[in-house]
Amino acid sequence: MNAARALTPLMAALVMAGCANAPVEPDAELNVPAAFKEAQPTGQAMAQAPAGWKFASPQEGSERGAWWSGFEDPALERLLKQAMDNSPTLQAATARVQAARSALRGSQAAQMPQVGVNLGVARSKPSAAEQGLPSGTQVSPATVWQAGVGASYEVDLFRRVANSVTASQLDLAALEASHRSVLLALQADVAQTYFQLRTLDGDLDVLSRGVSLREQTLQLIQKRFASGDVSELDVSRAQTDLSSTRAELQSLRGTRARTEHSLALLLGQAPAAFQLPSQPLAVNAAVPAVPAGLPSSLLERRPDVVAAQAQMRAASARVGQAQAALFPALMLTANGGVASYELRDLFELSARSWLTSAVLSLPLIDGGRNRAVIDRAEALLAESVASYRQSVLQAFGDVEGQLSSLSSLREQSSSVGEALVSARRSAELADKRYRAGEDSYLTLLDAQRSQLSVERQALQVRGAWAASTVGLVRALGGDWR
Repeated sequence: MNAARALTPLMAALVMAGCANAPVEPDAELNVPAAFKEAQPTGQAMAQAPAGWKFASPQEGSERGAWWSGFEDPALERLLKQAMDNSPTLQAATARVQAARSALRGSQAAQMPQVGVNLGVARSKPSAAEQGLPSGTQVSPATVWQAGVGASYEVDLFRRVANSVTASQLDLAALEASHRSVLLALQADVAQTYFQLRTLDGDLDVLSRGVSLREQTLQLIQKRFASGDVSELDVSRAQTDLSSTRAELQSLRGTRARTEHSLALLLGQAPAAFQLPSQPLAVNAAVPAVPAGLPSSLLERRPDVVAAQAQMRAASARVGQAQAALFPALMLTANGGVASYELRDLFELSARSWLTSAVLSLPLIDGGRNRAVIDRAEALLAESVASYRQSVLQAFGDVEGQLSSLSSLREQSSSVGEALVSARRSAELADKRYRAGEDSYLTLLDAQRSQLSVERQALQVRGAWAASTVGLVRALGGDWR
């Protein structure tokens, strides 16, 4: 009884020391802004949001919705499903998550008693000296049969095992978030490459129509030259304009082929086995308005930020795990079984044996090894805190950049739309005046070039608008309904 009372203060001190090794949430000293600099007023953003879109409600672990459905494009949805099913990059990320889950189960196993059985036979012949017999005494060889059960358990006084499990849990959380980040990046890359292809298809369509128009114009000018109405200079100009437009069309087809190859790789296919039919992007193609929400929600929505935070917390847990090496470790073991010289006597009562032990070990001189391990863990924690802060800053920078691009593209789209109307009217009037002999071919050529340029600009602005919208979704960490 007196011994128990004497040990009580010691055990209390050990428990308190163990609690001191619990991981402490590191302070990244973040200063989150109250609003995005480039965001529109909340009311305006919500007014632009189409049905089914809403501000994010940060809930890590919730299923993200199909954000791409806002583009109302079945072809895009099919390509995204194909990419998610076949992408080697995504499959590698999935394998890393599975490996982390196995590592976590291995860490958790250390919290449970370890039990094993053994069954064996050994034959030996010791020397007379080893047996304490006079020199020259003949010692016969002996065979020993053994069977037993052993158990061991580490009493986790200073949270060494608990911190190891916590670190493994956070490693898994970080890899799961990284998997979502890879998935979101894959989806965004596929969508942006798809819209780039559709923009190129629209550009090719405009240029093809431009080539056809120039061919017709060249035939008209050749007839008028034959009748003496125009000079050979007009024929030469028309032929030059037709040839240069054809050359641009051929170059654009090469760009389109390379972009299609890039999309095939994203889908997990060889370029030779993939072909996407031409589908020109319409100038008024559906592009959803994606509300940015609150800046603070970005820290919970972006998978890369969530992964960086989990890595930071895992590093903190490993500091506690390293510190536990400076304190005593208590190991309980128990072994029981039977041993005999003859197999038939193995299970006799006289063959029974057992051993129990409780060993409290404490390092005294280790040459500074444990201190070095702690210093390394603390340095890795400082690195992870800096990486987390950088991830947050990068997240805000990405959102601000995409919001700025979208704002510029909205204004640009409005101006290009007005220019397109006037360019088409100018080309129509110039054609009529040239056919009536009221204007030179140079005036008609300038009007047609202007119309072609504005039509291509309108397509490119719409394509850039769609791609920037995908970029904003990616910068915000996706969206869910």
